[in-house]
Amino acid sequence: MPTVGVSDLKDGDFLLDVREADEWQAGHAAGALHIPISEFVARYGELTEAAPQDGRVHVICRSGGRSAQVTMYLVQQGVDAVNVDGGMQVWQAAGRKVVTDTGEEGFVL
Repeated sequence: MPTVGVSDLKDGDFLLDVREADEWQAGHAAGALHIPISEFVARYGELTEAAPQDGRVHVICRSGGRSAQVTMYLVQQGVDAVNVDGGMQVWQAAGRKVVTDTGEEGFVL
């Protein structure tokens, strides 16, 4: 399983958040693309349109389980994808910014 740590992510890296809507609304990484795992296959085209052509897709969820599943699917599709180890829980613990859709401070649900 290709994996990176939160500390390995740089500003501007493409981030795909696969948590469900209530988790996203509570707080997420600014600039992330949100496609819940429950809708992922049906909305796969949104990822291919938004992701950088020759760039890496960093997949994140709450703790790393759901994002691992999506990462494996993407790798099977030939996408350069990696799982973000520890997910949004580690993201927040590392002091990375968590925001709501309105830009206010959020939290990890």
